[in-house]
Amino acid sequence: MAEETERSREFPDRQALEEALGARCGQEIQRKLRDSYVAVAGLGGLGSNVATALARAGVGRLLLVDFDRVDISNLNRQHYFIKHLGMPKPEALKEQLLQINPWMKVETAFVKVTQENIEQLFQNVQVVCEAFDRAENKAMLVNKVLELFPQKGLICASGLAGYGRSNQIQTRKIGRNFYLCGDEVSENLPGMGLWAPRAALCAAHQANAVLEFLLGPQDTEIQ
Repeated sequence: MAEETERSREFPDRQALEEALGARCGQEIQRKLRDSYVAVAGLGGLGSNVATALARAGVGRLLLVDFDRVDISNLNRQHYFIKHLGMPKPEALKEQLLQINPWMKVETAFVKVTQENIEQLFQNVQVVCEAFDRAENKAMLVNKVLELFPQKGLICASGLAGYGRSNQIQTRKIGRNFYLCGDEVSENLPGMGLWAPRAALCAAHQANAVLEFLLGPQDTEIQ
């Protein structure tokens, strides 16, 4: 029994991990994901969960961008733990993602996204995931990415506050490469704050939209 427990804790090699990931969806799809490069801008309740889902899906390269540090008030909905308090969010999240897949490439930028640095930050990625809190920051990023990089995937979120109403969170394709996730209504207002379930639900929609952009629409026909 002790030997079995010890074996289960053995560190897998890269090939074993890739084969395990590929066993679920096929090696060709896994190769595409491994070769993909996605940026997540904003690492709060949305972005931290988006990045975690993409790492588990097998995306091989992520760029994590945020200028904030982990605060105790973040723990109700963001993918951080007590030990991360005070750490820059990009570094705290990178630590966790490398526990999922030590061979993925995780790049970090501990900076505030502005109109002036968007081109430099995102010029090499395939997809930009917008995960900001403030509407004006969302609009700034969306408008600049559409202007500079119309060929890139752009995955945004709007409306995730409160609880319940799960089925009102949806994904809508509003441009050739532009997806909007959320209920497009709910604001973060007193008594209707941000809760883990709806934040994670919207983040899952965003991560799913990233996969659709990278892999193409899934054939849902039952064989």
